[in-house]
Amino acid sequence: MPFVSVTRLRIRALRFLPAFFVQTMRTRSQVAAAPGFLDGGLLPDRQWTFWTLTLWDSAESMRSYITTGAHRIAMPKLMEWCDEASVAHWDQGAAILPGWADAEARMRSEGRPSKVRHPSPDHAAMTLRRRA
Repeated sequence: MPFVSVTRLRIRALRFLPAFFVQTMRTRSQVAAAPGFLDGGLLPDRQWTFWTLTLWDSAESMRSYITTGAHRIAMPKLMEWCDEASVAHWDQGAAILPGWADAEARMRSEGRPSKVRHPSPDHAAMTLRRRA
């Protein structure tokens, strides 16, 4: 059954953006070649916030991707770079990437905060600004 993953990351300071972009390019290369990856996208939002949306053939394929390569290297850095981070996952019947509005709605209704070392006041409460 197709599996969807959506993440939302807000970079807490301008000084982290260059390194974040380098890691983003590395993980984009990795995901494009990852077994089980079907489709995906990256959406820059306001205030140094970035959304990812990926579609996989299974949850296992997505887990294999996030625990290896460039993604595995980037994850600990994001804990320092971000003051807000969240994730939502779900199974769906069709192998079609959902739209950004659907991804945002799922994040609001089913998302959970990820670990960050310097959380904003809105992080734990999942008080997300509306996408631009």
